[in-house]
Amino acid sequence: MNYNNTNNRVQQLKKFYKNLMWFGIITGIVIGNDLIREGFHYNVLSGHFILTVWALILVVKAISLFVFNDEWERKIIEKEEDKNKKMIDL
Repeated sequence: MNYNNTNNRVQQLKKFYKNLMWFGIITGIVIGNDLIREGFHYNVLSGHFILTVWALILVVKAISLFVFNDEWERKIIEKEEDKNKKMIDL
């Protein structure tokens, strides 16, 4: 991994963790407010729907950062190159 790729990955991780922190803070405020006022129940108009969408976006970002990262991509490229080399050798 060269410097640009490493720097890019660090920036992506930094954005993800910052977004995760804000999600936790906002979720705590919204759910805490609901518990104080009327008890917890799902209400689209009080922000729960937005939190649900935000959580799904965070899950997709986490999967792309931690599961399908540069190492995964490099392994797939190497497998495909190996397949092509075998076909050419024939």
